[in-house]
Amino acid sequence: MDQDFSADLISLLDEDGKEWKFEILDEIDNDDGVFYALLPAFDDPQDALETDGSYYIFELIEEDGEEQLAEVEDEDLLNKLSEIFESHFEEMYEDDEESEEEE
Repeated sequence: MDQDFSADLISLLDEDGKEWKFEILDEIDNDDGVFYALLPAFDDPQDALETDGSYYIFELIEEDGEEQLAEVEDEDLLNKLSEIFESHFEEMYEDDEESEEEE
């Protein structure tokens, strides 16, 4: 079985024009919109080790006919999304553990 374990990466530009790379951890598409959990990606492995492992939640919005990612500013929505993403992460982790036990 040939599986692709490469990370899904995305580059974003901040308001200062600086480029940031992120790994897409998960996506939620619900009545509130489309949201992504993104983890900063680093070219230098040492930088990755020094980070605290926090991920960011962005919302897919349309501005001037163009899709963009924006920070979620509604605190209640952010908390709701965090709970959903954390639940997904736990399920993925449990699935990985079960797969390893079967091998």
